[in-house]
Parts: sequence; C-alpha cells; structure tokens
Amino acid sequence: MPDETELQTASNIAVTAAWAAGAIAAVYVFGVIVTWVLARISRRSDLIRDIEILTRKPVRMLMMVIAATVAVRRTSDTSDSWRGWVDHWLLILLLASITWLMTGLVRVVERRMIARYGGGGEEISDADRLWRRVRTQVTVLRRLAIAVVVVLGGAAILMTFPSFSDIGTTVFASAGVLSVVAGLAAQTSLGAVFAGMQIAFSGAIRVGDIVQLENGQWWGRIEEITLTYVVVRIWDERRLVLPSSYFTTEPFENWTRSATEIMGTVEFDVDFNVPINDMRAELDRLLSESDLWDGRRGVLQVTDAVGGVVRVRVVVSAHNAGALYDLQCAVREGLVDWVQRTGGVVPIQRIQPAAPPPEPQARREAGETKRVAAGIFSGSPEAEERAKAFDHTVDCEDDELVRSNGSH
Repeated sequence: MPDETELQTASNIAVTAAWAAGAIAAVYVFGVIVTWVLARISRRSDLIRDIEILTRKPVRMLMMVIAATVAVRRTSDTSDSWRGWVDHWLLILLLASITWLMTGLVRVVERRMIARYGGGGEEISDADRLWRRVRTQVTVLRRLAIAVVVVLGGAAILMTFPSFSDIGTTVFASAGVLSVVAGLAAQTSLGAVFAGMQIAFSGAIRVGDIVQLENGQWWGRIEEITLTYVVVRIWDERRLVLPSSYFTTEPFENWTRSATEIMGTVEFDVDFNVPINDMRAELDRLLSESDLWDGRRGVLQVTDAVGGVVRVRVVVSAHNAGALYDLQCAVREGLVDWVQRTGGVVPIQRIQPAAPPPEPQARREAGETKRVAAGIFSGSPEAEERAKAFDHTVDCEDDELVRSNGSH
C-alpha cells in the first residue's frame, strides 16, 4: 500500500499535469485565433503575411511552452522531487522555441529584402541586376545568420546541463589550441566559406546568371549560391554542384553579368563559285523571318579562302543565350538548305594529273647516266664518280655480249 506522501505526490503531479494540459490547449486555441486574425490583416500587408506564415509554428510552440511553465510553477512546489527535471526540460523547450522563432524572423527579413527590389526576369535591366546582387547577398547572409542562431541556441541548451557547464572553463582555456587544430583540419571547408562570402559581395556571379565553365564544356544558369558550394543548372536540366572556391580560382564566362544580349557565329566551307551576295540575301531573309533575332547583328563575311574552299562566317545576335543557340541552329539549317538548292556551291576537290615520266631511251638521249644497282653509290661526289665507272663497265660488257651473239 502506498503511503500518504506518495499519494500526495501523485495527486500533485496529476493536478499539475491537468493544469498544464489545460493551459497548453487554451494557448493553442488562442494561437489559432491570432493566426486567423493575422491572415485577415495580411491581405493589406505583405510584411504581416510573411510573419504569419514563417513564424506561425514557432510562435505557437513558444506560447505553449510558456503556458506549461507558468502552470507548473503555480500548481507545484519547488521542493517536489520531480520539479527539477521538469523545469529543466521546459527550459530546453523554451530555448529551442526561441531559436526556431529567430530563424523564422531571419527568413522574414530575407523575403522582404528580396521582394523589395523585385525583378528576376530573363532581360537584365539596372533594377534587375540590383535584384540579383541583393538576392545573392541576402541569401548567403540568411544562411550564415541561421547557422549562427542554431549554434548559439545549441550552446545555450548544452549549458543547461551541469556537466557541460563545469567543463566550460577548461574548454575556453584551451580555445587557442583548439582553434589551431580546427583551422588545420577544416582548412578546405573554411576556404570554401570565405569564397562563398567573396562571391556574395564581389558580384562576380549572381543567382540567375548564365555562365560557361571548363572552356565551353558546360554552360547553364546559376541556381543557388551557398557558403560552401554553387549549384549550376545546365541546359539539359542537370545540376552541376561546384565548390565556391572554383569561382574564385578558375576562369569562367559570365554571359549575363551586365546584359543578356549575346552574339554567336555559324561557319561554312563552300566552293569558290559561291555567289556571296545571294548567300547574304538568303541570310537576311532568314533573320527577318525569325523571332529569335534581336536585330542588332546579322553579318556574313568571308574569313578565309585557302585549301580549295571559301570559309564563310555568319555573325548573329539574340536576346539571351538560349535564343542565340536556337537562332544559330535555324540559320545553319536554312543556309544548308540553300546550299542544297544552289548548284556549284558544295566544295569540289580539283586534282590536276601530273605528266607521265619519260621513256628510258629519252632519258639516255637527254644525257642521263644509266644506273645499275641504283642507290649503291650515292650521297657524295666520289660516290657518283664510282657509279659512272661502274655503269661504263656494265655497258661495255653488254656490247661484247651483243657482238658475240650476233656472230653466232
């Protein structure tokens, strides 16, 4: 049978739990009402709408923790054996709620800063360039601020445990040694973090910029910039994840840093008989009928004429990189069709046959020396003399053989 003290303790716990549950339920209902009111008011204020959306859950959690803490302290005594660990867990939940709320407020500030400058379209104006820069910087700062808030919140929660509080002095005393060890161990990571901060505030790249990487092997749009890596959405919808230090150490092309307009080339090798003026007129027709051409540049030039072909280069311009690629394909296809319809334009390889070598009798009449075992005596004047003497001896032997055959 439980004694009177145990019964009293159980009764106190039941009463405290009932009051705490009632307080939590009441506060939750109150939070729902506040959310409904803010949703009504937010129709006329974007700031209130962002606060209501991004801080709804942490505010409710914070209010419920505060209500439970008040109920526990009002309905129980500090001398109760169970009050210590209950108060400790309520304190932990309170710190976690405050940390969650602070991260929500940071996101509210980020959204308001980005929305203030607008922009974000394909065409880059002065306002849009400002929007891209602000969005990149604010996003990086938001990630940094949330990381700091979470670290501080975690540190505050750990400090509520006596064991961590006791070793705090020792940890801070050896902070110098730990900082050196951490710096050596995380040198690459810290370098990436500083590179991310440099990218955010230098303006070399911004979210939404189109870049070309690895000497033209990759090109795509900057989709995300963090403290340690950058995500590039390639033209075929794949994502290329690169460390932030890549954009501070490797050369790359930014096609939209100041404007989206861009020019490109299309090259052909055609025959010398190509009618340049007709080909230029066909280019003008193709460009005038295309919606991809922005009207700034459309030129056909002969850049080379060697090796039996004429090198023709077409320079066209478009509003952005995607439109330029499609325009280049359309111009190339149209001019290939024109080449097929125009006779005598495809390159022709012209080969002139060489004259046949003279007969042996003609060479002898021309004064050339008959060679027997050619290649044996060659390479110097003395060798040539020996070759002549050898050829003369063979000629004499041939004459004697002819006379002896004739006598028989």
